[in-house]
Formats: sequence, C-alpha cells, structure tokens
Amino acid sequence: MNKAPIISVIVALLLVAGIYFGGNTTPPKPKERSEKASGASMNESIKSIDVDSLIVASKKSLAQHALGELQAVDVQMRKVTDSAQLAPLFSQYAQIWQEHKQFPLAAYFYSLAAKLENSEKKLTFAAQLFLDLARKEPTAELQNWEASNAINAFKQILILNPSNDSAKLSLAECYFGTGEAMKGVVLVKEITAKEPENKSANLLLGQQGLISQQYDKAKQRFETVLKNEPKNVEAMLGLAEALKGLGEIEKAKQLLEECKKLIDNPAFAKDIEEYIKTF
Repeated sequence: MNKAPIISVIVALLLVAGIYFGGNTTPPKPKERSEKASGASMNESIKSIDVDSLIVASKKSLAQHALGELQAVDVQMRKVTDSAQLAPLFSQYAQIWQEHKQFPLAAYFYSLAAKLENSEKKLTFAAQLFLDLARKEPTAELQNWEASNAINAFKQILILNPSNDSAKLSLAECYFGTGEAMKGVVLVKEITAKEPENKSANLLLGQQGLISQQYDKAKQRFETVLKNEPKNVEAMLGLAEALKGLGEIEKAKQLLEECKKLIDNPAFAKDIEEYIKTF
C-alpha cells in the first residue's frame, strides 16, 4: 500500500476528530496498517483475547475495596440458577468495572446484560461504548476484540429493529475499520437509497472513497454534505483531500485555509500549514 495516501487521509481527516479506529495522527507503516485491517488478522487477534485473562490482568490495577465489590457480585452470580436473573448482576458487575475505569470489561458485561434482556437501548449503549473504545485503542489486539464485540452488538440491535439507521451507520464504521469495507458500503447505501442527502452516510462514504483513492466519488459525497451545511469542517477537509487527489491543488489549499478560519485554533492552523507544505 502506498504510504502517501495514508498520510494525507490521516492528516486531513483525523486532525479534527478520530473518524476511524485510533485518533492518532501519526500514520502506521503500510504493512502494519494492512495487517491491522485484514479480516484474517482480526480473527486471529480476537481468538487471543480471553475474557478471564483480561479480568485477571485488570484486577491487578484495582484497589482492595474494588476487588471486594467484584467478589461480592461473583458470589451472587455463582448462586444463580436462572440465566434471566444474571442480567442485573452483569449490569452491576459492569458498573463496578466502569467506576474503576476498566472500560473494555465494563462494555463486555453491559453487552451480556443487554443480550439477556434483549434490550435495544442497552445494546446500543454497550455497542457504542465498544465502538468508542475501538476508535481510541492503541493496542491492535484489544482494538480488534472491541471492534468485534461492537459488530456483534450492532447486529443484534438490527435484528431487534431493522430500521435503526444509526446502528447501521455505526456497524458500517466498524466494518470499514476492520477491513470489511464492502459490508460497510452496502449498509450505508441502504440509507442513501432512501435518504440521498443523509449527512452521516455521505461522510462515511466520502471517507471510504478517500481510503480507496476513488477521489471523484469522495468529492461528490462531501459536496452533498456541504450543499446543506456549507461550514461542515469535516466535509471541507474531506473535499480538500479529494480535490488534492484529483490534482486540483489550489482549490484544495483554499478549502484548507477556510477550515483554519472556522476552527480558529493555533495548533490546528499550524498542522494545516505543515500539511499544505507537503503538496
């Protein structure tokens, strides 16, 4: 994979917010990125994550009182004979992990409770927590585990409510981040088929167009967003990147200068200026 497009996409898009997994603005080496994105690599990483081992490792950083709280719930769970009674205990367990900032385990036990209760609302909370963690997770192995759990939860949501477009978009983002781009595209296009100017859907398709270097398609998606929101910085940055890819360098520079004025942040302005020097 060519390194230059990776650098430009990361700098232009992730400068404002972490759109794809990992908000780091330092691009990975091409080999690292391709391995991380491949479905086979993701499956191998997921297998190596063992929840029991994760619990043992996480407990090492907890205070004694937190360990006591977890142990008390453990005791209650061992006494349960009806799986339906486990849901509130899983939620309690998750809350303890969350209070002590062990968020991957919190998301895991929230998802177990939500699945037992078959609750769309609770599944959405757990799935979104997994997705937020995966976006920022620096460890590829754990990131893939979080992404896989997010995918499973969003799928369950869509079984309960097939018309939940927010879940479709989030699931598509998971697929894009784990290298299953075509699955993501199919989901997003289901939304644009009935709502052609949907902002979130067009942003996702535009971003994917940049990643695949289909700059003409990316340009159309970002222009669709800007038609309704002329000052949408995310779309402006994406359009600038698409224009750069199409060789329309001066237009790209002009858009980036406009973004500087809208954000009005010295650090952001400096990053933009440094990026323009690479053109």
